[in-house]
Amino acid sequence: MVCLCLPIILLIIYIIWDVNYFLRFIFTIGWGKLFQKKVKILEKTTIYGFCTTQDVDIFVKHMNNARYLRELDFARFHYYVLTGLYEAVKKVGGGAVQGASNIRYRRAIPIFQAYKVETKLIWWDEKAIYLEQKFITTSDNFVRAIAISKQCVTKASVQELLAKFPGGETRPECPEDLRLWLQSSEISSQKLRGDKTD
Repeated sequence: MVCLCLPIILLIIYIIWDVNYFLRFIFTIGWGKLFQKKVKILEKTTIYGFCTTQDVDIFVKHMNNARYLRELDFARFHYYVLTGLYEAVKKVGGGAVQGASNIRYRRAIPIFQAYKVETKLIWWDEKAIYLEQKFITTSDNFVRAIAISKQCVTKASVQELLAKFPGGETRPECPEDLRLWLQSSEISSQKLRGDKTD
């Protein structure tokens, strides 16, 4: 009886939870911790992926737009582990959450195509870090999509936190595209604050 129930329970768990997400998370973090060397805070990190039948859109030709954002999550986790940033945030009782993201799709990633996601810290302010992430197909080294994400850090001063890392003592100049995106986000926030329907 127990033997018959176990496959059914496992199937129900697989249907209710996105088991592949958790397995990928464990693999990405575990691989980074066990087999990769630490990197400096301003160095880029790289994870690899492969567009399978679970990643494609309704036409079964290329990666679904939502899958890009999911892959960016794994790349961020990986960056946090290799730089030691998340550990430093937790040490001061803080946390990190996605505040905003902007992605530009240049060319689709075809089905059964290998790619890599490069993540790099490009700027920070008092409350957030800003990461630039690129999807690059390994066959032609072409940047298929590029994203900027705002990672809000809670209960900690980002400037003080990053000053403890080699290379984080001096903040780089804010890139022009990021500056304009931040202005756009602020305009959007002001509109939402003025909206009394919420």
